Amino acid sequence: MDTGIFSFGTPKTPPTTKEDDLTCLRLIRSRRVGPTTFYRLIAEHGSLAASLDALPGIAQAAGIEDYAPCSTATAEAELRAGQRAGARLLRFDHPDYPDQLRQIDDAPPVLWLRGDPARLKDQPLAVIGARNASSLGLRMARGMAAALGEAGHVVVSGLARGIDTAAHNASLPTGTVAVMAGGIDVIYPAENAVLAAQIAEKGALLSELPPGTEPMARHFPMRNRIISGLAQAVIVIEAAHRSGSLLTAKNALDQGREVMAVPGHPMDARAAGCNALIRDGATLVRSAQDVIAAVAARTEPATADTRPEPVAKPARPRIDQRELEAAILARLSPSPTEEDLLIRDLGLSAAVLNPAIQALELQGRLTRLAGGRLALT
Repeated sequence: MDTGIFSFGTPKTPPTTKEDDLTCLRLIRSRRVGPTTFYRLIAEHGSLAASLDALPGIAQAAGIEDYAPCSTATAEAELRAGQRAGARLLRFDHPDYPDQLRQIDDAPPVLWLRGDPARLKDQPLAVIGARNASSLGLRMARGMAAALGEAGHVVVSGLARGIDTAAHNASLPTGTVAVMAGGIDVIYPAENAVLAAQIAEKGALLSELPPGTEPMARHFPMRNRIISGLAQAVIVIEAAHRSGSLLTAKNALDQGREVMAVPGHPMDARAAGCNALIRDGATLVRSAQDVIAAVAARTEPATADTRPEPVAKPARPRIDQRELEAAILARLSPSPTEEDLLIRDLGLSAAVLNPAIQALELQGRLTRLAGGRLALT
């Protein structure tokens, strides 16, 4: 990941030495280690094992005396639970891990999968929308998903009620992928248990969470960034003005994916989100043919970020760790702040600032977000 002068060089290519699943699980399941921290630790320490070994020292330097990484027993228990669920573990360095998802800043280091991993690479398109969808919205979702499947695209969605369920059902014959907000063995909503079993047979179920995890509110935004990360484009069919579907659309834009929306009547609250997306630049689509044409027209190759790097101010006199942490916290708020802006504002090098940010993260006082952003916890 590159955020200007604050660059960590996220290592999402296979390491030279294959490291075991237990070590990978122990690192990502350790307290206060999320995907962004996971990749940064590997970039700094060179391997999964070295990163895991370094965690206690990093925590101690941050003033945390009782920190212990995830235990071997806990990781072994997760592996056994995954096997009992009939799932397999896909690590970030595995050939079956979807390339498109690997490119996002906070790609899940591990995925639990039930089904065919090949489906993750079959030109995925996400079809999402309202849980309380109208009959017309459900009809649109079914027609859209079926036609996209027949055109060779796998349909990705979130296994929720409404639009998601309609899209999955319609694309079962051609292949569909459901990204889950709980463990791979915890079907939510429970009414979709039969559908989930069918998807596991004809497509794929995915979760980044340990088996047995019950879905919680904070898990849904995490799931949504996987839905958009897997897909070439995200199609929204009915969404209220404030909804999870719009958060998925925002993730898609942040990840460089195309966002498309089906327009609706201005008096229907379920169409407010889609109409707003179109107003703000999303592609208006009325059918699968519109989607296919829009995807085909997007011929510009992906390019590296060519924004000029911000110029750092001259380094300030050396300050101690407490002062530096206080200076960082004083410039942050619950609203995300770009890391490169923080560096420019403080006038310090990344090498000086990074240990303090890491310490605050382990203390639970700030959170790293996708796209190189920081926010107060």
